[in-house]
Amino acid sequence: MIHPDTELKFISKEIGYGVVATKFIPAGTITWVLDKLDREFKLSEYQNLEEVYQSILDTYSYRNNKGNLVLCWDIGRFVNHSFKSNCLSTAYDFEIAIRDIQPGEQLTDDYGYLNVSEPFQGIDEGTERKIVYPDDLLNFHQIWDEKINEVFHLITQLNQPLKKVMPTATWSKIEAITKGEQKIVSTLVNYFDESHATKF
Repeated sequence: MIHPDTELKFISKEIGYGVVATKFIPAGTITWVLDKLDREFKLSEYQNLEEVYQSILDTYSYRNNKGNLVLCWDIGRFVNHSFKSNCLSTAYDFEIAIRDIQPGEQLTDDYGYLNVSEPFQGIDEGTERKIVYPDDLLNFHQIWDEKINEVFHLITQLNQPLKKVMPTATWSKIEAITKGEQKIVSTLVNYFDESHATKF
């Protein structure tokens, strides 16, 4: 489930639609949580679907560390890629704002941690990275971990509208981490090794 203070908006002809903030979202806010309505598809299920459904999954889903496709039921599936994303995925099935997000600003992900099956060229943002690769998690997880670690302690200090759809066990882990009782798990656990599976 995407943060409630967001809406779907047409961005441009090049980008299409995106998810933008309708209110100020401070760094440390949980912006998305994998919830009970999000649908996970195994490879066999995907292969048995008609082409029209496969096309939808190819466009709007991401792959988890099991290699299964996950389709978000709400507008969260329209969150666009950015090499300078303002949200990052954690190892706990939720995403977090790594910096303040202003009203009207897009919420963005780095698709490099979504286990893409094929490389693709992103929009040029003046960054050193120009292409998203299937193994980006192997190469950039330490950078993403550092950014998450910088704001993770803010989670319990902020109003978190998505706490209500988060498993109790996950929130307990967040509290333990912020109290220094547990170490935060690296985003590397989200990696799916493409070489061990048949391509979608």
